[in-house]
Amino acid sequence: MRIFFAGLALLAICVAFAFQAKGQTAPSAQATPRTAATNTGRKPVVVELFTSEGCSDCPPAEALALKLEQQPIPGAGVIVLEEHVDYWNHQGWIDAFSSMEWTERQRVYVGRVNSSPYSPEMVVDGQSQFVGSNGRAAAMAIEKAARGPETSVTVAGGKMDAKDSEDFTVSVGKLEGNVANDQAEVWLAVVEDGLHSSVTGGENAGHVLYHAAVVRSLHKIGVAAAKGDAAAFTGDTRVKFKSSWKRENLHVVVFVQEKKSLAILGAASTKVAG
Repeated sequence: MRIFFAGLALLAICVAFAFQAKGQTAPSAQATPRTAATNTGRKPVVVELFTSEGCSDCPPAEALALKLEQQPIPGAGVIVLEEHVDYWNHQGWIDAFSSMEWTERQRVYVGRVNSSPYSPEMVVDGQSQFVGSNGRAAAMAIEKAARGPETSVTVAGGKMDAKDSEDFTVSVGKLEGNVANDQAEVWLAVVEDGLHSSVTGGENAGHVLYHAAVVRSLHKIGVAAAKGDAAAFTGDTRVKFKSSWKRENLHVVVFVQEKKSLAILGAASTKVAG
C-alpha cells in the first residue's frame, strides 16, 4: 500500500507541475494557505530552492515549491526555504529578495558536487541536488528523506516585544543519523509567505511572480552535542523582525545541519505571533 500511495503522490505532483509550468495556476496556488509541515505526524523535510526573479527558468520551480507546501508526499512534512540568489541582478532586474548570503550558501552545496551555482536549484535535506523545476526528482528525493532517521526539533514562541521581536525556545533531542566527528549546527530562519512581484525588467519582464516561503534571515544559534539520550541542545533566542515584513505571514524555521556533510538531521517550524 505504501508503494501504491507514494506512486499516486508522485504522479499528482508531476501532473500539477505540468499545468503550473504553463502559468495556469500560480496565482491560485499563491492564495492557498500553506499546510502545516510539523506537528502532523509527518517527518519534517527541508526543501531549499535557490531562485531569482531575474531568471526565466525559475517561475516553474517556484510554482512547484508552492505545490510542495500543500504536503502532497505521504509521510513528509515539507518545509520550503526559498533563497533568492544575487548573481542575476545585473541582467536587467534587481531581485528585492536576493542576498549574497544565499548565493554563498548555494556555493557551499554545489562545491560538494564540483558544480557551479545555477538557478533554479533545489536541495532536499542538504543532500539531494537537482534542477528546481524537476517535479519527479523532487518527489523522489522528499520521499527518500521522509524514510530516513529524524532528530526531534521543537520551537515555540514566547514573549513578544511590541512589533519588532519575539523570544523563541528551541530544543533538539537526541541526534539521529549524525556522522561521528561532524558538528551538528542549529540554524534559525525567518521566512515570509505571500510575497509576489510585478517584474518590469530582465527575462521575466511583464510577469507577476508568486513566491513560496522566502527566507528573510538565517543565522546559527548554537551547536547540538551528542549526549546519549539527553537533549542535544536547548536554548532561548530573540528574533528581530523588520518593519517591512508582514508579521501575519512570518514563520520561524529551526533546523539541525551537519557542518561537513551538510545533512539536515531534523527541523521544525512555527508561526510568528500576530
